[in-house]
Amino acid sequence: MEKTKYDYEIGEIDQYLFGKGEHLELYRKLGAHTVYEGDEPTGVYFAVWAPHAASVSVVGEFNEWDPSRHEMLRVGPVGIYTAFIPEARPGQLYKFYVRAQSGLGKYKADPFASMAERRPGTASRIALGKNFDWGDQKWMNARPKFNHREEPVSIYECHIGSWKRHPGRPDEGFYSYREFAKYAVEYMEELHYTHIELMGILEHPFDGSWGYQVTGYFAPTSRYGSPEDFAYMVDYFHQHNIGVILDWVPAHFPKDEHGLASFDGTPTFEYSDPLKMEQLDWDTRIFDFGKAEVRGFLIASALNWIEYYHVDGLRVDAVAAMLYLDYGKRDGQWRANDEGGNVSKEAVSFLQKLNKTILSRNPGALMIAEESTTWPGVTWPPHDGGLGFNLKWNMGWMHDFLEYMKLDPYFRRNAHNMMTFASSYAYTENFVLVLSHDEVVHMKGSMYGKMPGERTEKIDNLMAGYAFMTAHPGKKLLFMGQDFGQIREWSEERELDWYLMAENDHARLNRFVSELLKLYRTCPAFYDQDSVGEGLQWINADDGYRSIYSFVRHSKDLKDNVLVVINFTPVDRSDYRVGLPCGAKLKLILDSSDPRFAAEGAETAPDKKKIYHTEKSECDNQPYSFAYPLPAYGVAFFEYKKEDIEPEIEEVKKKKRKTLLQRPRNERSD
Repeated sequence: MEKTKYDYEIGEIDQYLFGKGEHLELYRKLGAHTVYEGDEPTGVYFAVWAPHAASVSVVGEFNEWDPSRHEMLRVGPVGIYTAFIPEARPGQLYKFYVRAQSGLGKYKADPFASMAERRPGTASRIALGKNFDWGDQKWMNARPKFNHREEPVSIYECHIGSWKRHPGRPDEGFYSYREFAKYAVEYMEELHYTHIELMGILEHPFDGSWGYQVTGYFAPTSRYGSPEDFAYMVDYFHQHNIGVILDWVPAHFPKDEHGLASFDGTPTFEYSDPLKMEQLDWDTRIFDFGKAEVRGFLIASALNWIEYYHVDGLRVDAVAAMLYLDYGKRDGQWRANDEGGNVSKEAVSFLQKLNKTILSRNPGALMIAEESTTWPGVTWPPHDGGLGFNLKWNMGWMHDFLEYMKLDPYFRRNAHNMMTFASSYAYTENFVLVLSHDEVVHMKGSMYGKMPGERTEKIDNLMAGYAFMTAHPGKKLLFMGQDFGQIREWSEERELDWYLMAENDHARLNRFVSELLKLYRTCPAFYDQDSVGEGLQWINADDGYRSIYSFVRHSKDLKDNVLVVINFTPVDRSDYRVGLPCGAKLKLILDSSDPRFAAEGAETAPDKKKIYHTEKSECDNQPYSFAYPLPAYGVAFFEYKKEDIEPEIEEVKKKKRKTLLQRPRNERSD
C-alpha cells in the first residue's frame, strides 16, 4: 500500500506516546522514510528527537551538505523535528546538523536510521523503505507455539565477518548476508543446530568492538549488505527451520562524535549525572533508564528486530552492568540509589518492562540475559519479582567446566565436584550452557588450546567435554570454530581455519559434535524436562578417583531415558560396571570409540554390543547394573524407553524419586 508524507507526519498521539515511552513502533515514524507514488519515490520524510537543540537541519547528498538548505520544523513539546525533502532519494547519504543552545553545531548520524554508510564513513543512508516479500509464513505461524523449556535449543554463535571470507578481494572479502545465509545453513544443517546467534549486526563503527559499541540501533550493519539483504538472510534461515538470535546492547553506547553521545548538545540518551553517565571499563556512556523517551527508544529498537525483521530472539549483553550502579567502579565513582544501595532500580524496571512488552506481543520469542552475577530471578516473571527473561547464560557452569577441562587428567580427581556443582542450582533459573566468543579471545586461547596433551588427546578431551555439556541440563551454545577444534584464538580480522577440517582429528571432532546435536534434538530426555529436577538423576556423582561421571536424563513420564557415562582420563576401564535404578533393556546410541570418531591409527576395538540388559546386581548404590568396557576418554550414551523398563519394577516409575535434585519453584512461569 502506498504511503504519503502525511502517513509519516508526527501527530499529537505520536508525541504523547513518545513522551510516555509507549510508542512501540517508533521506527515507523522517526528516521528517514521514503515516500512513493506507485513505484516512484517522490521524496523523503525525516524526523528526529533533539529536545534541547536550538535548531536542526537535514544535510546530505541531495543538498551538498549545506545546513542552511533544509532546516527542520520543531513539532510539539517533546522535541521532535521533522522535514519533508522532495529532492531526497533512496541510497543517498545524510546526517542531521544539530545546533546546541551554545551555538555549537555538530553533524550527527540518525539515531533511528534503518541503514548506514559503510565504515569508515559515518553518515546514515536513506533506505528503500519497501516491505520485504517474506516467505517464512510457516515459521512465523508456528513461533507462538514454541516453548523454550520443553524444546531443544542448540545455538551456533557466529560473527559473519570472520566466519568465512573471499580471498583477495578489495572489500575485505566479507560474505554478504545472502551468501552467508546459503553457506551457513548448509553447515548448520549438517551439525544439527537449532538456532544461530549473530554478533555485530546492529550498526557499529569499530570492527574491534565486535558490534558491542553500537551507533545504529535500528540498522543492520552495512558491512554485509542492505536491510533487504538482511531480511533475506533471516527469511532464508526460517525457511530452513533455523531460528535467528541477535546480540543486542542496551547497557551503553560509544562516545563517537557522530553518534548518540550529547546528541543535542546536552545528555540526551545518557544520564546527566556525572556519577551515572560513564561506563568506565569501556569508556562509554550509559543509557538513562529513568527517561521515558530513552526507554521507548530501546524497546522500539528491540521490537524493530523481532517484529519488523522477524528475528526470533535477543541476547541482551552486559545485563550486570545495567543492574549495578557500581559496576566497574571504585568508591567515589558511583552514586547510590535512594536506599543507599548499589542496585539501579531504573534499570530493573526497564528490563522488566522490556521483557514483558516483547514477550506479550511476541509469544515464542526468546529474551536471553548475559548476566554474570548471582542476581536472583533473572528468568522469573516480573510479577514474581523477576526480570522476565526466558533464559540466562550460565557463566558459573562455564567457569567451572573450563577450569576442570584445562587440568591434566591426573589432577582432575581433586576437582571432581567442579563438574557436578552446577546441577545443584540448575533449576533456579532457565539456563543456557555457553562456550562463547568471550572464552577464546584476549590471550585465553582457543577451546582446543585449553585442553591438555598433544593433538589427538586434545580432541579426545573436547569430545568428552562436549558430550558432558550436551547431556547436562540447560540449552546449549557453541561459538563458531569450537565444533571442529579451531587451533588459533578467534580474531575478527580473519576467517576461521577451515583447512583444519581436512585433518582427521578435527574432522572426527566435527562428526562427533554433529552426532551429539542430532541426538540432543531427537531424544526428548535431553530437553523436555530441562527446567525441572525430574529431568536428571545422578547414578554416580562421586567417582572422583576414576574421574567418571554417570547420570540419567529422563523425559516426561519416563517415556525416553538416556544413561550417560563419560570417562575424563586416558585410562581404559575394560571392567567398568554402571548402576541403574531399574531393570531395563538399553540401546547404545553413542560410542566415542566408533570408527567414525576414532583417531587415525588407533587400534580397532572389537565390535561392541548395541543392546545391553541390566542384572539384579547392586552397583553405584543402585539395585541394577550392567558391564560395559569404557575406553580412555570414553563417552557412551544408552537409551531406554518406557516400554524397555522391566515390569516388575513398575513402582519405580510411579513414586517420587528421593534422589532427584532440587526442584524449581512450583509457581514459576513466564
